Parts: sequence; C-alpha cells; structure tokens
Amino acid sequence: MERLSAAPPDDVAVVLACEGQHGPVIHAANRPARLVGVHLGARVVDVKAACPDLRVEYADLAGDEIALNRLMLWARRWCPWTVVDGADGLILDTTGADHLMGGEAAMLIEMEQRLSFLGLTSRVAVAPTWGAAWALARYGQIRAICPAERLAAQLAPLPVSALRLNEATLILLRRLGLKTIGTLADVPRLSLTRRFAREALHANPLLRLDQAMGHLAEPVASKETRPRIKAQTPLPEPIQDPTAYLPDLCGELCNQLIHHGLGCRRLSLSVYRTDGEVSTIAAAIAAPSRDPAHLARLFDVKLERIKPGFGFDLITLEAETVEPVAIVQNRLGGGSDEELQLAQLIDRLMARFGDRSVKHPVLHASHLPERAERMAPALNTAQDMTLTLPRERPIRLLSSPEEVRVVYAVPEGPPAQFIWRRQTHKVARYVGPERIAPEWWKDRPGTRLRDYFKIEDQLGKRLWLYREGLHEDGRGGDPRWFIHGMFA
Repeated sequence: MERLSAAPPDDVAVVLACEGQHGPVIHAANRPARLVGVHLGARVVDVKAACPDLRVEYADLAGDEIALNRLMLWARRWCPWTVVDGADGLILDTTGADHLMGGEAAMLIEMEQRLSFLGLTSRVAVAPTWGAAWALARYGQIRAICPAERLAAQLAPLPVSALRLNEATLILLRRLGLKTIGTLADVPRLSLTRRFAREALHANPLLRLDQAMGHLAEPVASKETRPRIKAQTPLPEPIQDPTAYLPDLCGELCNQLIHHGLGCRRLSLSVYRTDGEVSTIAAAIAAPSRDPAHLARLFDVKLERIKPGFGFDLITLEAETVEPVAIVQNRLGGGSDEELQLAQLIDRLMARFGDRSVKHPVLHASHLPERAERMAPALNTAQDMTLTLPRERPIRLLSSPEEVRVVYAVPEGPPAQFIWRRQTHKVARYVGPERIAPEWWKDRPGTRLRDYFKIEDQLGKRLWLYREGLHEDGRGGDPRWFIHGMFA
C-alpha cells in the first residue's frame, strides 16, 4: 500500500515534517494528529515523546509548490482570477461569477465536491475581502458566507491568529488580553498605532485588520497575467485591402508595447467581414520586437491570403505573445546600431519560406564535441543557459574528423610527426590530454575512448587532434589518430 501512495486510514495520526532551525519540525498534520495535541512548528522529537504512535513522513515542499500552482490554474473553472495564497491556500475572485453556478452556496458545495474527487480536503468560505475569506475558511463555520454588511460581526469572535500575523505578534497580543478580532477592533486606534506603526505587514495588526475589513485594498491579480496589447481600426465603409491601414496599426501597437516595456514575439491580424466572418493571419518573430516598420513587413506576402468577401469594416492587430525587452545601448554616444538587423532578416526569411526553413545552433547536453550542439528552429529560443563548454574548444570544428597518418608517436603523448592533407606536420608543443569517454547509453558496444591534444606545429598552426582507443584495450587494434578542429 505504501508503494501505491495510498492514503493512511482516517484514524491514524500522521504529520509531515520539514527541516527546522533545531531539527525536524511539524509542517502539517491531519485531524487525528491535531486532536492529540500536535501543533504546527513543534519539534518532531518533542511530539514523538508525547505521542509515540505518531506516524511521521517528510514533506515534499518543492512538489507541493508545483502541485499548488497547477491547482491554482485548475481552479479557474469557477472564475478568471486565481492566485496562490501561502503554502496551502488559494484565493479566487468570484465577483460576477457565482451566479453561473447557482449562487455562492452552490458554488462552495461544488468546490468541495470537485476537490474531494482529487483526494483533497478543503475548507472554503466567501467574503468581501481577501483577509476575511482567509480567516473564515480557517477559523469560521463550514462553508461560511459573509455579506459585506455582516463583515465586522462575523470576524469579531474569531481569534487574532485569523489576521495572518506572525507568532511573536500573536504572543504579544495574547499577553495584552487581545484574544479575538472583536476585542482588538475595540481598542483605540491611536494606542495601537504608537506600538505597531513601524512594524511590517505580517507583524502589524492594524494593517491586517484594515485589509480584512476592506479599508486597505488587497486586490487579486494573477502574476502571469499580462496586459492585452491590441490595436484596431473601425472603417466607415467596407474595403477589400487592409494594406493602407497596416502601418498605423503597427505604430499604435508598438506604442503600447513600449509603454509596458514589452516586445512582441507573435502577432495576429484579423479582419471582420460584413457577412459576419472573421479572417485571421498570424506572424511569428525570432526575437522580441517593437519596430513598426519591421512588424508591417511581416505581412507583405501573407496579406494575399485574406479572403475579403464583400469587404470588411474592422481591422485588429493583436500581440498574442509578448516578452520583456531591455533597452540595449551598443553605441558609446547612446542609442543602438541600426545596422544590426539579423533578427529582422530571420523574420523575413521565415515569413517567405516558413518557420521550419530557418534554423540556428543551440547548445546540447553532451560532452562529445560533435554532439555538443544541434540545429533548432529559429523561433525556438529556449536554451538551457546552465550549459557551458567544459574547456576551450576550437573556433572551427570539422563536420567529420579526418584521419592522419602518424610517422612517429610519443608514448602517452601526441604524435611527434604526422601527415595530414599530404603535408607533414612536426609537433612543436602541445597541451593535453583531455580524455572523453563514449556515451554508453547512445554509442554501440565496443566504442573506444578519445584522448584530445591541442598541438602547435613547426609553422605555428594550432590543431585539435585526438587518439581513438588505447593499446590493448580489447576494443580493436592499434589506436588511430584524427584531426577534429583548428584553433585561431
């Protein structure tokens, strides 16, 4: 059962532990564990002394964070605005969406049911503010619904720990006799301001109380949500060709991109026909751009694909994919070099020949030189930036290593003299060897290892050659020598 990741029985006390300052501490506990007095933050050794039958498992904090982020996106079936709240909560802005599920009560029931189908136990609540919903879900009644006019009344009997304060502040409030939100709200504000005015948000009961009561804004804004960048031109009468309006649309779109500090990677042009049909063409860009002339040129050939019908009276240009763009200064006097048009050339080639016709080299995780890079589509800019070359590599690598004929070889070193391309080379100095073993998960059995040397001949030419195999390695005859690249 343990290997099947089955849930423990409901009557078994189980806790999840994580590393603390003085050893493992309790990170989460199920209901039987809480009933026997286990509380979060307690040391595992202390809890085990009081409850020997307690089952302790280690928490997967990174896995929990990934799962919570996926659950946050899954929860958008109820509303478009969802965010992660701490390590164990979600906040949903259901304003204007609850009536689609039959009201707030029916919506909470559906949430509990769907989460239970996923094997999750949940506590849900509806309130006018983020802080109030957080408090009622954890300390209020089951499926609590709090209208705006009863906000103060429903929060008053809850403990001050429902205000999302740190432990040191909670201990201080309890020593002062302020155990509930109601008693805290009754204290003169000036007295609390003198004590907590300089405290941070998680240690300031006044700010937390204002957030819960709605006096201090705490909006729900998804981190990945980007502003919608869109330009449109309504026409007084139907037309057949949008070419004349394209420069102004690109200019307006680029002004919005500049305002938000973004660049466009993919954009679409849509024309709304008078018969109700919509015709759309898209263009992709190799690097983020906000140059109006460049964006307009991407549609030079593609505009012919639009079927105007009886004409269209609305044109829209939307940036579907955007990325942050940093302003780069590559001139000493300021500004950028207008002659650096490689990205724009790539875009025009892709617009004419297709996205898959233009490729560029990217690093690949392999220690064999010929496999250390591969060709990828120009639009695919995703590359593992942690990949670095282990050592110096030649500026030119031969597509296929060329075998050389060794005249005389030094034991455990490079050949003292060899013939390559009908010329005799004498080794004046060398660096090495650098041993590269075969990749056993890819190469065939019997593949021999390589010893690479960086050499310089009598004329100053620097080459990169390697010896394939070793004497008596049981994988063939005598070692063979190959030239693999040239240094500057």
